[in-house]
Amino acid sequence: MQEIERKFLIAGDFRPFVFKSVHIVQAYLSSHPERTVRVRIEDDKGFITIKGIANDSGTSRYEWEKEISAKEARELLKICEPGVIEKIRHLVKSEPYIYEVDEFRGKNEGLIVAEIELPNENAVFAKPEWLGTEVTGDKRYYNSMLRSVV
Repeated sequence: MQEIERKFLIAGDFRPFVFKSVHIVQAYLSSHPERTVRVRIEDDKGFITIKGIANDSGTSRYEWEKEISAKEARELLKICEPGVIEKIRHLVKSEPYIYEVDEFRGKNEGLIVAEIELPNENAVFAKPEWLGTEVTGDKRYYNSMLRSVV
């Protein structure tokens, strides 16, 4: 599957538009730039995700994800590379899409980033007033670069 997304910093108050929030803890079995293997727990569900290298603009890359039990995910977290990411993901509708607004915890406290998944790289989408600077393709904002090493 191809993942196509754009990423933005937040410049205003998105909270009145949130319709759901989940707690996320994630780490990486492999953070190689050409392929990452991520383990994630979202509330009480586990996931394993493999992502390929991004295209030149950073908007598109291969992604495969499978739901696993939270117990399996907790076991896999024990053998992940050092560093974890903890965040609250807020979902905000922007018809016909949904922004995923990640509010980071730990060493990244205060960082809030919004992502929107699109059907193609040229898709037109609304940019709410609370959306700030676009950081799509900026590696500093890749989750694998934001890990808190404990």
